[in-house]
Amino acid sequence: MVEIKAVHVVHATWCPHCHPTTVEPMKKASEELGVPFFSYDIDVPEQEKKADELVREFGDWSEDYVIPQVFVEMSDGEMRHVLTGNSEGVELTRRAVNDLLNGPLFAKAGRQVKR
Repeated sequence: MVEIKAVHVVHATWCPHCHPTTVEPMKKASEELGVPFFSYDIDVPEQEKKADELVREFGDWSEDYVIPQVFVEMSDGEMRHVLTGNSEGVELTRRAVNDLLNGPLFAKAGRQVKR
């Protein structure tokens, strides 16, 4: 059975779609699953390069890509892009994060988020 091996989030500290809407719940979920959590702040030069690589290869890429973007690394080596923030409103991003955490991918991982 393929399982979640790690959670990766591309974000910025100033972004309300990212903090606290996405980063904190994804970090908590990774802790509950007992898997590593990787955070890439696009405003930190050392992290921006990795963020750009992830988004370019697996995510919703454009020159000014939307954040946050969430990726789940699977035990078979697959990197899945599972979420992009919704630029139409923070509440829509919050709902998408909740749907992801309560959806089949995380249910298969043996957890359900109580919200």
